[in-house]
Amino acid sequence: MLIGIKSIQKGLIEVVFPHTCLVCSAKLPDSEYFVCRNCLQNKFEIANPDGKQFSADMIMPEGVILQHALWNFDKGGYLQDLLHKLKYHRLAGVGEDIGRALGQNLIKNPFFRNDTEMLLVPVPLHKRKKRIRGYNQAYYISKGVQSVIDIPRISQKALLRVKNTKTQTGFTLEKRRKNIEKAFLVKDPKAVEGKTCIIVDDVFTTGATTFELAASLLHAGAFKIMITTVAQA
Repeated sequence: MLIGIKSIQKGLIEVVFPHTCLVCSAKLPDSEYFVCRNCLQNKFEIANPDGKQFSADMIMPEGVILQHALWNFDKGGYLQDLLHKLKYHRLAGVGEDIGRALGQNLIKNPFFRNDTEMLLVPVPLHKRKKRIRGYNQAYYISKGVQSVIDIPRISQKALLRVKNTKTQTGFTLEKRRKNIEKAFLVKDPKAVEGKTCIIVDDVFTTGATTFELAASLLHAGAFKIMITTVAQA
């Protein structure tokens, strides 16, 4: 009887809240969560198909040994819509779905070496912004990455965003750098000392945010920096 009631409840939930892919609306099996496997594998353009050390065409700061993005950003397209849902609609599971895809893609990059003590570092949000949004999307992306690459994630108390920066959309590179300058504080340098830190974020554009965070981590004693993002604009 109990099994029958549970089946009815599950059926009613699926009618009211159908378990469908947020990208293509196809019905999802129980083993998939928010984005179907087909969309994760085929819907978006791979940003670094050749496994380059730096997927963006720019000079990296000293200490950054890898910069890897999963997909090319598609302004006005499916990926932008998906990232918007992740960022503003509190769909944490989306972050974990695409984080898993990012982790699976990252370990295929020949320049990724898991031969030193490593640490996942999601780009932190300022406490005010986090209070408004309710959560940090980079944190949930890093959870997905962590499920593929079994390495620890930095404590949210060890690294803070101490400057409540304005949104960088529309800013020139110089304005972006000024806006993000001195935005991060490593409160516990021992947490990063001697470690290769993998910075995780949603979109890599000019690199201003991740480069500033990389500088803070290196200053606190980190050994090397890798940067990995879901998208590259």
